[in-house]
Amino acid sequence: MLHLISQITVDECILQRIAVADVVVLLDGAVLKALSAGNKAPALINVLIRARCCVLLEHLLLYGIAADALLSGIEIIDYAALVDLTLAQPLIQTWH
Repeated sequence: MLHLISQITVDECILQRIAVADVVVLLDGAVLKALSAGNKAPALINVLIRARCCVLLEHLLLYGIAADALLSGIEIIDYAALVDLTLAQPLIQTWH
């Protein structure tokens, strides 16, 4: 399943729904949760153990976040890669 998370406050219950082999894409304000110094870093590290986690390059640029400020293991993707993910995943869940 592909999880598109765009809400600034990412609930723990959302992160618990992410299963092994799922793909998570953090969009908009949710990219702030990918910061290694963020208060949600421990919860997101647990997600990284079981799922692929990505952020959109354009949204990092929008928020002025450097790649080296992200948690280790988070992939930076562009819109073309996001389209590829939507085509590859049979189910998509959007979290606003």
